[in-house]
Amino acid sequence: MSSYPDDRFYSKSHEWVRVEGDIATIGITDHAQKELGDVVFVELPDAGEIFDEGQEFGTIESVKAVSELFLPVAGEIVESNKGLADEPGAVNEDPHGDGWLVKVKVTSDGAADGLMNAAAYEAFVEEEAKA
Repeated sequence: MSSYPDDRFYSKSHEWVRVEGDIATIGITDHAQKELGDVVFVELPDAGEIFDEGQEFGTIESVKAVSELFLPVAGEIVESNKGLADEPGAVNEDPHGDGWLVKVKVTSDGAADGLMNAAAYEAFVEEEAKA
């Protein structure tokens, strides 16, 4: 059984995307949160900000390091997960659920083109671990 939900797509920078209509919810994968360790702070953009695919949209800070977050789809931020300001650990506890980061109004069709499904992402993580 995969630890990555089948209802979303995954990027090589370890973000996930779940598209519902023209809204994409974005978070980091379980693999990414394990690599980071305990998340202590998340910096996210405000609603209304527009980003290109692959553009840095925020940072996530753990006890080990600060990492950039990259948007796997182009679009306008419609909501940031304000709960993470008080509970950044939700990213560790439920990375594919309550630990989501932003919701984006997708600006192009085929938003998930170029992203991996759960099985492909799992294989990518395994290959990366061997490298």
